[in-house]
Amino acid sequence: MTFADLFERAAAFDGDLDEADVRSALDDVRSASDRDDGGAAGDAVADPIDPTPARVVADADAFAADLLVGGAARDALDALRSHAWTTLVASDPLLDDAEAVIASLSDADLAADWRAAVEAWREPVAQPPGDHPALASAYRGGAMQVVSLDPSLTGPGAAAGLRDRMPVSVREPRAFAAVFDPAKLYPDAVGGEYPGPDRDPRTMAAVDAGGDQHR
Repeated sequence: MTFADLFERAAAFDGDLDEADVRSALDDVRSASDRDDGGAAGDAVADPIDPTPARVVADADAFAADLLVGGAARDALDALRSHAWTTLVASDPLLDDAEAVIASLSDADLAADWRAAVEAWREPVAQPPGDHPALASAYRGGAMQVVSLDPSLTGPGAAAGLRDRMPVSVREPRAFAAVFDPAKLYPDAVGGEYPGPDRDPRTMAAVDAGGDQHR
């Protein structure tokens, strides 16, 4: 199952979803949840790792918009899917939220297949109970950038408050896509001259029915 397959299946659903619909669905999921886990049972929450700008978190609404809406969210995540040296960081609770949103706006089968593809792509991180999934993923996983539709995270006041606690920028997908510059990041992240995108964003992180990963 590739991202191209997932996008095609998502497009087949009736309805005219937009980012506001996705944002509302995530608000419903998080307000209804009394989840107090930090990942799988028994997972230890490790100390934060050193942050780098090539490590990025997508909030649950950005994940769902990428799949179900396209547009700016897909552009933002395509930039990451196109470069194998970038790292998508996500905790299990973050993926739980995204899967619940996708299931509520499409169906459980598509949500489960999306989850399998993203789990093949992301670097997992355990988070403390009760923490905000996107911010906890960024802090624990050393991500300096978060892509989110949440205005409470992307506003100037929130940005200043977050920078006082950790070196992270939270941007809406359109803003992230505009500022993400792989040519500038590559020399520090990998070394040498930037060679351009090194994988197809539509076929990377494919998984077969048995769960084996293919890159």
